[in-house]
Amino acid sequence: MASVRSERIPPFIVMDVLERAKALERAGEDVIHLEIGEPDFHTPRKIREAAIAAIERGETHYTHSLGILPLREAIAAHYNKRYGVSVTPDQIIVTMGTSHGLLLTMSSLIDSGDEVILSNPCYACYPNFVRYLDGQPVFVPVHAEEGFAFQPGAVQEQIGQRTKAILINSPSNPTGNILPASILKHISELGLYVISDEIYHGLVYGEREHSILEFTESAFVLNGFSKLYAMTGWRLGYVIAPQKFVRPIQKSQQNLFICASSVSQWAGLAALTEELPEVPQMIATYNQRREYMIRGLRDLGFGVAVEPTGAFYVFADAREVGCTDSYQLAFDILEKAKVAIAPGIDFGSNAEGFLRFSYANSVENIQSAFGRLEAYLQTCER
Repeated sequence: MASVRSERIPPFIVMDVLERAKALERAGEDVIHLEIGEPDFHTPRKIREAAIAAIERGETHYTHSLGILPLREAIAAHYNKRYGVSVTPDQIIVTMGTSHGLLLTMSSLIDSGDEVILSNPCYACYPNFVRYLDGQPVFVPVHAEEGFAFQPGAVQEQIGQRTKAILINSPSNPTGNILPASILKHISELGLYVISDEIYHGLVYGEREHSILEFTESAFVLNGFSKLYAMTGWRLGYVIAPQKFVRPIQKSQQNLFICASSVSQWAGLAALTEELPEVPQMIATYNQRREYMIRGLRDLGFGVAVEPTGAFYVFADAREVGCTDSYQLAFDILEKAKVAIAPGIDFGSNAEGFLRFSYANSVENIQSAFGRLEAYLQTCER
């Protein structure tokens, strides 16, 4: 019999959509993927070459549990250069992606019954991490017309005796919106630890993103290489933690995972230290797709109250085309129009009636998807 912990964790619905889409493709159907948050570009050449060179040098063994020192030094230098903050290499734990880093961070911070404040909507897996560790997620509704940003008074009202931290994600999954500096400053002054998921940093369009470390040292930064450098399969991320939490996180790393992939770490070093012309090209392409997708969704009748300026998502209000059940609608669109999109309900109760569209796909494919959606909306009975 499975454990209670494993039984109570809900599915990640986006993955259910992806897996059903793959099943349709195996049956010969042509499915356009707008559901998954994965770059459709290859990892830049110099990063691939660095990994090959590391293998040739024999860098295929366990590393220090915190990660190789050159990579941690490069991460510290990156945060100093981009955000003007002082981070030391011994504050950094290299992990197998940001999800791995989030698990280690929360394990070091949360005791049974402790509360973590989250936005509603938020990334689908966040509350599941909290509950998995016997913590309690506390939700603060955020709204489309306010750019899905935390409002200071609403957050303050949810702070209680067991509140341990607030988790933020800017640029955001699923909304693509960026938290302004004024709100980050307010959050930093609440007296809580801040867990800041910064995995989409760098994927911004006409607006600067801020690190929480610009405003407080009582913060855990989660970041990595998957999104900006098109390295999802390399499974490489990191945590920047307050010094007193480094040893607790390190001990968990040693026991549960030993270390991150040695070859991936050397590839990550190249990502931070080499000139990579592919990266600005990818960002420019994403921006073109973003603009096209926003226009196209509005033309179809979907609502986009505040245009997203980060990540590669548009979180569109489907209530304006008659949606009352985003789960049913997303799967109906998949089955009938062969377009895979993510239902809003996966990201929280306050996201019901929304659909998340990813523009990590070509303009040509997005255009084809919109043609299918137009036909679907004209003919289907919901």
